[in-house]
Amino acid sequence: MAQEDVFKKIVAHCKEYGFVFPSSEIYDGLGAVYDYGQLGVEMKNNIKTYWWQSMVLLHDNIVGIDSAIFMHPTIWKASGHVDAFNDPLIDNRDSKKRYRADVLIEDQIAKYDEKIEKEVAKARKRFGDSFDEAKYRATSANVLEHIAKRDALHDRYKKAMNETNLEELKQIILDEGIVCPISGTRNWTDVRQFNLMFSTEMGSTADGSMKIYLRPETAQGIFVNYLNVQKTGRMKIPFGIAQIGKAFRNEMSRWRCSSSSSPALSLTGLPSGRRPA
Repeated sequence: MAQEDVFKKIVAHCKEYGFVFPSSEIYDGLGAVYDYGQLGVEMKNNIKTYWWQSMVLLHDNIVGIDSAIFMHPTIWKASGHVDAFNDPLIDNRDSKKRYRADVLIEDQIAKYDEKIEKEVAKARKRFGDSFDEAKYRATSANVLEHIAKRDALHDRYKKAMNETNLEELKQIILDEGIVCPISGTRNWTDVRQFNLMFSTEMGSTADGSMKIYLRPETAQGIFVNYLNVQKTGRMKIPFGIAQIGKAFRNEMSRWRCSSSSSPALSLTGLPSGRRPA
């Protein structure tokens, strides 16, 4: 069953039993946005409570905060989100659908891996117990051909991503003959970078408004409040700061844009300067 069909079945099941509803459904819905139903909100709150108790209340050196959704835009500039928090997206003119160019190419790489495994599986079935898989992978002309194509594609893709070469990403898609899963055509637009943060205006007048972003991660509020927490809480290293809240990303998860609510925990005073979140 295709991943798209599985996802639709899960959504239908969650809706039927009151866990999750498609948002704004009576007005045609809003893609990849969902509301928690009567059972879903109870489940979510139970998970949040369990996480908070296990990560915060059971530890003397971990405290919690609840930072604002809006933060000064300089924060996101300094963290690199404004300049580098982007996805390379490409549109198919026939289906009017938008895809992540990197996902299309990664799926093509995976297809070469599937071909290799199919060749190995056929050989294993043919030779039985006497089958030497390592030797077959090293000597089979078909396997070596698929490996060479996969490695060449991977190296080309990696170089294009590291250099943010959008023209090369499109050329890879064209050279590999990658088609739109919906229309089956290769009528692609150019690849463009889309910032993953949602933006809005803050201010009482249009002339005096400032462009700000909805936070794309909950952990950033932890980092900027580090000194406030450390001083007011008389915290000694190592200590942790935890937060549960909404994060917003105009992100295509495979084929969709999404936003989410997530917990974050940052620990300071770890060895080797580690700062996980």
